[in-house]
Amino acid sequence: MENKMMHPPIMPIAPRPSQYGIEPALVKRRVAEMPGMVSLKLKELFPDLPDVIYPGPEDALEKLYEVAKEELRKVDMSMIQPDQSVNVLASHHGFTLFGGQPYAILLKAIRDVIIEKTGCRNIRLRAGVGMRFRETEEYMKRYGLDTYYEGKVKGIAPVDEGIPIETEVGTLYGLKSVYDADWIIHAHHTDVREVHFHRQIDKAVKPFGMSYARIETRSTYHQNLGPRAANFTARAIFESEFVQSKFAFAAFLNVGPHGVIGVDADNDLYAVNDRATFIGCQIYGKIMTLFGEIDECIAALDFPCPVPYVFSAGVIYANFVGANTDLYDMEKTPLPAYTWYTEAFYGKNGKPLLDGIPPLNPAIKMCVHNYSWTGYPSAFFSEHIPTVVVGAEQAKMFDMEPMNIKYMDHAVVAKTTEGAMNFAYNATGTDKVIIFDGAMGGLNCSRSLAELLIAKAPEVSERVEKELMPKWFRQRGVDMSVLNKLKNR
Repeated sequence: MENKMMHPPIMPIAPRPSQYGIEPALVKRRVAEMPGMVSLKLKELFPDLPDVIYPGPEDALEKLYEVAKEELRKVDMSMIQPDQSVNVLASHHGFTLFGGQPYAILLKAIRDVIIEKTGCRNIRLRAGVGMRFRETEEYMKRYGLDTYYEGKVKGIAPVDEGIPIETEVGTLYGLKSVYDADWIIHAHHTDVREVHFHRQIDKAVKPFGMSYARIETRSTYHQNLGPRAANFTARAIFESEFVQSKFAFAAFLNVGPHGVIGVDADNDLYAVNDRATFIGCQIYGKIMTLFGEIDECIAALDFPCPVPYVFSAGVIYANFVGANTDLYDMEKTPLPAYTWYTEAFYGKNGKPLLDGIPPLNPAIKMCVHNYSWTGYPSAFFSEHIPTVVVGAEQAKMFDMEPMNIKYMDHAVVAKTTEGAMNFAYNATGTDKVIIFDGAMGGLNCSRSLAELLIAKAPEVSERVEKELMPKWFRQRGVDMSVLNKLKNR
């Protein structure tokens, strides 16, 4: 008898034209369209998840715009004078959340309310990136932000001209174009994304050391200090006299793994940070913990993002690669100062440099790379996880990209999605499939994996609420009573 919690697959996020991926027309078939695939709605797996604004009815984005304006009107903007300038600071990852439109709506609402409350019209959008230096230029055009901001938009990259910022730990470097206005607005989101880096510590502050920073400072996360040790650089920059003299307020798109919950705007970034910590641990923590219960599977990548950033149930593939550990636990995770997937901690022989470095998630028996972008060094994934890439054009694109010239050395090519999946089924002996395709409101997977997740969800929910969440919050020094404040907002 069919389980009532299993639904027909949710439509995946559509392929997008980009210099970092193959032409959308080359994506002939999505993995969710393959036989035996179903969808699980996250709200049914975890009934206590909060209601969402988006995805929703046809007017959901209009409602989100009104919610954003209402929240922004509560913020003190009296410091902004009509003849001054304002930089609204965005980050590229926000545009990959739930189709990208919700984040664009927030950025539009910020501009509108600043004009409404202050009379200032010299409002510029600065959108930061990581390694894909032209990515935010594509996003701003796609969502009409270039015209909405009257041409005052700029994609900023970590190799742009820097500006020294004196902090309590010495001179660090931001991007000059971030700080070339009288005031700055920090426009971000609660998506946990790189929890393997920030470990849900000062997540809301992280862009000051990443999206808004020069490569010399930004690289502390990747090359110099390691992810956890590098967290202090973002806080040091934000708390510097220079940045504090320009910081007006923060406006966050509140998202969970199942959709957009609302908007959180405040002059106090650390208050936003505490509320974001609750969302990251309580809501995302259940999905992350549930993924850790998967015993074996084929992971299918089918989303317009670089390999590690493709989504399933709001969780990126890079985090699933580490789902065999508790990424939130600051005590028991082996060598928690290290990032488990980066080759920085693996030798040329492909083995961890130290015994305590955890292996990649052994539940992933094979990866079917149906559709994913270049723009991030990903050879480490194909080296450690057997990988099948669909289509000669996609394989060639990875083979020719400077950051991924070794990716195809460890992967094989299949002509079609059907061929890749049949190869994976035969080679692994499992029919459990999890699809990282950004399906909104749920997750697409095989029927056999759905049965496992449905069975495990109640126990996982109870364990997170009663055992794990109190520990995670205690480790971060966050008052549990803040949860009630979040619910009452």
